[in-house]
Amino acid sequence: MKKPASNFSVATGTTEAFFERSLARARKLDKGETLPVEMRLTFEDPADLLQLLTAQRVGILQAVRQQPAPVSDLARLLKRDPSAIKRDVKLLAAFGLVKTYEEINPGHGRRRIVQPLAAKYELLATI
Repeated sequence: MKKPASNFSVATGTTEAFFERSLARARKLDKGETLPVEMRLTFEDPADLLQLLTAQRVGILQAVRQQPAPVSDLARLLKRDPSAIKRDVKLLAAFGLVKTYEEINPGHGRRRIVQPLAAKYELLATI
């Protein structure tokens, strides 16, 4: 299992801010400076960010940061229906916030494990 990135930022921002950050990073690279490993997901509209990061989905992120777990364990831990957890995990994975992999579940076939893609998630919103 690959070690998660140290930091993942989920934020609101403008296209202009994106290009300013990109230009600053390009200048550092031109100078031969090393850049920190960084993952960033930016939404122009704060409502879109809030639609993705519901309280239930943040609960999933918090749980898997503590310990990667199968969907069934997350459902039990979070007192939610497994199909709802599965839907939320699929959406979080589509946005690159978690990843899943299959492992053998002795005597019961296979199970899908959910793990974070970052050790820390930073949420920023500007309204």
